[in-house]
Amino acid sequence: MATYQPLHDWSVTPTEAVALQQQLRSQIRIEPLSRPPKTIAGCDISFNKFEETVYAGIVVLRLDTLETIDEAGVVGTAPFPYIPGLLSFREIPALLKAWQTLQTEPDVVMFDGHGTAHPRRIGIASHAGLFLNRPTFGCGKSVLVGKYDEPALERGAWSPMKHYSEVIGAALRTKNKVNPVYVSPGHLIDLPTAISLTLQCDGGYRIPEPTRRAHNLVNALRRGERAVS
Repeated sequence: MATYQPLHDWSVTPTEAVALQQQLRSQIRIEPLSRPPKTIAGCDISFNKFEETVYAGIVVLRLDTLETIDEAGVVGTAPFPYIPGLLSFREIPALLKAWQTLQTEPDVVMFDGHGTAHPRRIGIASHAGLFLNRPTFGCGKSVLVGKYDEPALERGAWSPMKHYSEVIGAALRTKNKVNPVYVSPGHLIDLPTAISLTLQCDGGYRIPEPTRRAHNLVNALRRGERAVS
């Protein structure tokens, strides 16, 4: 079973959550990988509108073949309200429960969300990376914060996302002539590596395979088509 290090309790107020983000951000390390990864996990979360039920899914893939080798899904209740900039407090607890049921600990983890591309530089990929103590990065479908110049239309083109003149991520074209995705390092990884891994996980769609398959998993959980781990 996969393990993690509990850094704090999740029963906090919004004010306490912001203070925790400010405290934890100093522990985030943006750096190249220490060794080439062989496996990658994708993480995704889904909610029904106006409900607090949360569906969390993690899918682990081999990087060389993109074969799914492990997956876990859980259904739980969100412990925190919906507040932009604090979504990690709403989403990470269920993902940690799913993480604990994995039989394979992945070398690197991709989140449907953001890492440093966050107002306080600690989105879900960074926050969860501190708990998991392994390389994490975000690949979001929309911008939370930051501005960028539109990258060229060809797959692989990217442009830096900036916030207060600081590069916080990249707008990356994963398919020709489709909207970019928004990649940012979370913890124990750097932006060039996060971009490279996103492109390596190409299954022919705009969304890379790890988070695309995790998204499919949580939707199947919502429909009752997949068993809970």
